[in-house]
Amino acid sequence: MVLCCCCTSTSRVVTQFFLFLYCKCLWRGLKFVVRKITGRCELQRICYNNKPGARRTLKIESSLRYSKNELCQSALSVHPDCVEKTVDNIMTLKKINPDTNPQLSISLQASLFQIVGYRGLVAEVEKLRREPYDCENLKHEEMLMKLWKALRPDSPLTGRISKQWCEIGFQGNDPKTDFRGMGLLGLHNLLYFAEHDKATALQVLQDSLQPKQRYSFAIVGINITDLAYSLLVSGALKTHLYNVAPEMPNLIHFQQTFCYLMQEFHRFWIEEDPCDIMEFNRVRSKFHRRVLRQLKNPDMALCPHFAASDLHLVNL
Repeated sequence: MVLCCCCTSTSRVVTQFFLFLYCKCLWRGLKFVVRKITGRCELQRICYNNKPGARRTLKIESSLRYSKNELCQSALSVHPDCVEKTVDNIMTLKKINPDTNPQLSISLQASLFQIVGYRGLVAEVEKLRREPYDCENLKHEEMLMKLWKALRPDSPLTGRISKQWCEIGFQGNDPKTDFRGMGLLGLHNLLYFAEHDKATALQVLQDSLQPKQRYSFAIVGINITDLAYSLLVSGALKTHLYNVAPEMPNLIHFQQTFCYLMQEFHRFWIEEDPCDIMEFNRVRSKFHRRVLRQLKNPDMALCPHFAASDLHLVNL
């Protein structure tokens, strides 16, 4: 019986291996035939048949990643300053005449800037997340004080260690302990929301203090920062960022995404009408799944609804 099970398992693995080889060879053969018929390589077909944004950039990213050529594979991790040269090298490799295909070079550069920009954004966000809040650091303390003044403009803080912090949703007398999970990233996002969409942030804070829909504003903001971070590092946010960032996604794009998620989670929380804060994890998980479903649409753009945005969002 054991020998039979082992043989069956081995047979399954061998079958899957040969099926993989068959599909891979079939795919490469199909690409060769299509190129001969159309006179265009895969990158040309992607650029000419897909509009700018996630639809085009995601396909270019996939084409480069699974290319058998090392130059194409390495293009995904080049420095932004080398993008133009890299595109020229790819066009030379593919034997594409830039004089007869001027738009192709522009399209490839735009998509490659988005790809390497996303990679740089992940690194920048990760760096902020790993940096702990330091009460001895004047810049950190200044940011925290700015957050208080933005959310409680008419209520002076009586002291650095104070129960007043609970008024804006921290758990205890000293907010530094609440930033442990997300580091400075949580503070950066909360402050950006409070300063760049002040009216909405104040309204959300006010609503969060109501008995029926009560939750801790700052703690939830740090939790939504974690949600935004997970969407970013998993690659799920590529759809959104490739649609809203014409060139390289940056930290402001990420912070605007956080603002959108805060607003949408607040609406979602009210719609779910939970009995108490103990249902937070259930509501958060449901909200997370909804956002993931939205991001599967290549035309999706999680556009934040606030006037402070000074970036040109792509209207899809």
